[in-house]
Amino acid sequence: MGDRWRVEVDRSLCIGSAQCTHVAPAGFRLDSAMQSHPTAPEMDAGEEILEAAEGCPVEAIMIALVGSGEVVFPPEE
Repeated sequence: MGDRWRVEVDRSLCIGSAQCTHVAPAGFRLDSAMQSHPTAPEMDAGEEILEAAEGCPVEAIMIALVGSGEVVFPPEE
């Protein structure tokens, strides 16, 4: 069994660019306010989800390992 990620979108940062929904349509959706939400609070680790987070123009997507809470994205500087 692979890693599980907790995925969150900071609604105060999200500008509704929809990049995440194009890169990972199974992982993100836009609400009526045109803000992104993960389709589930926890999901299997996957390249599409990571690419969506990396491609967010305002870095509104946060990913952490379920259990340990270790940050996957954004990288700590």
